[in-house]
Amino acid sequence: MRMLMLTGSLLTLAGCAVFGLPHPDPAQAWIDLDSQQEDTALQAVKVDNIATTDKRYFEVPPGSHELTVRYQFPVQATNIGPGAEPLRRDCHLNVKFKDFNAGERYQLEAGNIGFRPWAKLYDRQRKVIGHGTPAGCQRT
Repeated sequence: MRMLMLTGSLLTLAGCAVFGLPHPDPAQAWIDLDSQQEDTALQAVKVDNIATTDKRYFEVPPGSHELTVRYQFPVQATNIGPGAEPLRRDCHLNVKFKDFNAGERYQLEAGNIGFRPWAKLYDRQRKVIGHGTPAGCQRT
């Protein structure tokens, strides 16, 4: 039984190593994704209108780019009206930035106030360098 547990643990660790995030390319800018609230999902969708291959982060060459993210979040009943049921929103936001630098790490955070999603792009010093603009939402 111990051998089975040990083998299972080793396979789990190996799986995490295989499916973890790749090492950042020093010739590219890396953008981490972070949603600020529980029960939410933030995914990379497009860079310059080209679909991303990995939904967990962006990696872009230096220069100007438009990032599109998908942000899914719940809207609580208190933001809808008395007796209402909570509902989920599925939104796209675009974030433009003109000066991504090779080897730099950035962080894109998303959240919402009621029905309205927001996104902010931060540099390494936590300075806001970009804001998301809504690109469409729907109920899920």
